[in-house]
Amino acid sequence: MATTPVLSPKRGRLFRWFWKGLLLVLALVVVLGICGASYQAIENAADAHRFQPQGRLVDVGGHKLSIDCTGQGSPTVVLDTGLGVPAIGWKAVQTEVAKFTHVCSYDRAGYGWSDAGPLPRTSVQIAQELHTLLQNAGEHAPFVLVAHSFGGFNVRVYNGKYPGEVAGIVLVDASEEDQNQLMPASFRRFSEEQQKQLKTQERIAPILNGLGISRLMAARQPVPAGVSKDEWREYLYFSLMPKFAQATGSELQAFDESAKRSTRRRLAGR
Repeated sequence: MATTPVLSPKRGRLFRWFWKGLLLVLALVVVLGICGASYQAIENAADAHRFQPQGRLVDVGGHKLSIDCTGQGSPTVVLDTGLGVPAIGWKAVQTEVAKFTHVCSYDRAGYGWSDAGPLPRTSVQIAQELHTLLQNAGEHAPFVLVAHSFGGFNVRVYNGKYPGEVAGIVLVDASEEDQNQLMPASFRRFSEEQQKQLKTQERIAPILNGLGISRLMAARQPVPAGVSKDEWREYLYFSLMPKFAQATGSELQAFDESAKRSTRRRLAGR
């Protein structure tokens, strides 16, 4: 007959201590998870109360975008941000421009106060939404389109699709469709690695955000020069939203399409 092996007293004690230790670690993980989620919820609620929407939400066909217009005059200046920057990034510029003409900043879908929008987030999609936003908000051409970085693709596509509405374009360190090819090989490799890391971060962002880990790490970062603590905290509040990670991730994945296809095709009128 088969006999059941019997552990020696010493091994039995080690076995019990092992399981007790494992249960203790699991309990600690659960407690830390609850604490992190509570921290995220409390801080998020505080930020939601602290930072009130600027401007207004306008329906663009199934979702709403936030637009904030100030100042008087013509032409109307429309501000578009770079990848990963909500409309508050133009705050100082808008304040100055509003002193001599009408100026509007807006949050692209998934950014700031705007709703999440349909994917993928190509410049063609973004330009169409901006056109609908300006129409439904009652803003009238001519427009001077001002764009930073990735926003440069969006306003050039807009100009190609709606040339009669555009009085001029101002590109502020804007992205260019040949920039990846013109970069040194070492920088291209670095850029590719950064994109891979960002894609990984996009997948795990909901977990890190939900457990308060992202907020805790961000709180340890120094406030950038020229930015107030309140402005930095408001940016962090937006950046920790799930819709923001989805939008920026999609814009990044569609970067080559926006650069090589959308911009050139629209500029060529095809």
